[in-house]
Amino acid sequence: MEKRLLIETHLFEGRIQEQANGTVLVKGVLQRAGAENQNGRIYPKAVLMREATKYEQLIKERRALGELDHPDSSVINLKNVSHNIKEIWWEGNDLCGTVEILSTPSGNILKELLKAGILLGISSRGMGSTKQLEGNKVEVQEDFELLGWDFVSNPSTHGAFMRPMNESVNKKLDEQIVCGDYCRAQDLMREIITEIG
Repeated sequence: MEKRLLIETHLFEGRIQEQANGTVLVKGVLQRAGAENQNGRIYPKAVLMREATKYEQLIKERRALGELDHPDSSVINLKNVSHNIKEIWWEGNDLCGTVEILSTPSGNILKELLKAGILLGISSRGMGSTKQLEGNKVEVQEDFELLGWDFVSNPSTHGAFMRPMNESVNKKLDEQIVCGDYCRAQDLMREIITEIG
């Protein structure tokens, strides 16, 4: 099977926390294992666990960088870097993480969007092949290599939202966000866009 760039996006439910030294952190779900996403792909948990374990080395070296907006490349473009993954952990089938928003031009844009309560997606980027399953579903295969996560505007994983940690923004977002109708509308828009494209 041919290896290709696999991009998976979902709204990232998390919270912003600004440290005394000015560092901005966001925590939330990065990826979900074993569940069909908006692209019809399923990531086996064993594959994601293996890749998350390998990714820990990049985290230790402070090289777990991501971009604002998703390039169609497997290379991290340093001029677009907005964040660095500080830690990852599992909660059931959800791979969660703490993300440091950097004081780069792209990081500053990301920080302001999050502080304004804008819902953003977090998107994994990796190389691998897929196997066709029943219907339009495909399963990511053993050769998958995780490259990292980027922040984007359009999600593919169902029902995961990233939200700021500060109380006033949280209250406003909690009043606005009820995933049921919102997620259904996002799913329908994505299906229409995918069929047209």
